[in-house]
Amino acid sequence: MKVSLDIDSKHKETHVTIQCNEMDDTIKEILDFLKGKETEFIVGRNGDMQHILRPNDVHYIYSREDIVFAVTSKGEFKLKQKLFELEEMLPSKQFIRISKSVIANLYELSRFEASFNGTLCVYFKSGVKEYVSRHYVRQIKESLKMNRRIKK
Repeated sequence: MKVSLDIDSKHKETHVTIQCNEMDDTIKEILDFLKGKETEFIVGRNGDMQHILRPNDVHYIYSREDIVFAVTSKGEFKLKQKLFELEEMLPSKQFIRISKSVIANLYELSRFEASFNGTLCVYFKSGVKEYVSRHYVRQIKESLKMNRRIKK
């Protein structure tokens, strides 16, 4: 990666340009950093209580009947944000969409298995399993660096 820095008082504001031939994890990390995408807390409701959740503690986030839930080792918490808003808020290196209704914390995955119909079944450390729809299989394989071939 080549980096250039131009410091000059004639510049009225900071302007960042990234030139690349494809989007990869490094570029996503840089973009997350530049956008200030370090969400420290998510507020979730369980009963009458509101709980402060750290993204690292969230195993996955799912929606059911237009209600979004975060699942942690301490239970499920109802969130106010929509899935697409959470996807934008959370670090893309750690959280990835695995289906239309689920965003997974990659650091909470323990194993996966391929299904005959082209989908993946992922298992979380908690023992819960979710299915990766075919549309998102390539993306999760790239995030887990599974597309690399071993050269002989």
